[in-house]
Amino acid sequence: MKIVKKIIQIPKYLLLFILNLYQKFLSPDHSFWSKDIYPHGYCKFHPTCSEYSKQCIKKYGAFIGVFRGLWRILRCNPWTKGGVDEV
Repeated sequence: MKIVKKIIQIPKYLLLFILNLYQKFLSPDHSFWSKDIYPHGYCKFHPTCSEYSKQCIKKYGAFIGVFRGLWRILRCNPWTKGGVDEV
């Protein structure tokens, strides 16, 4: 049974790994190059969309977490005020 649980969690850990790479190298809020360009951050939401997606994946699993993260990204548009959005 433990092996089955670990196999089921492979997509979760793969997605978290990809999000960590994105945050480290590409994200305008988390990456090493962005602190000089955006010292106060870029995202209008707190936590940022990538961090929100990571929290959702950790809490709800890969499939529901991805859908919640995508929904958050869709809400990030010029007509949204932003603000605090807890998982």
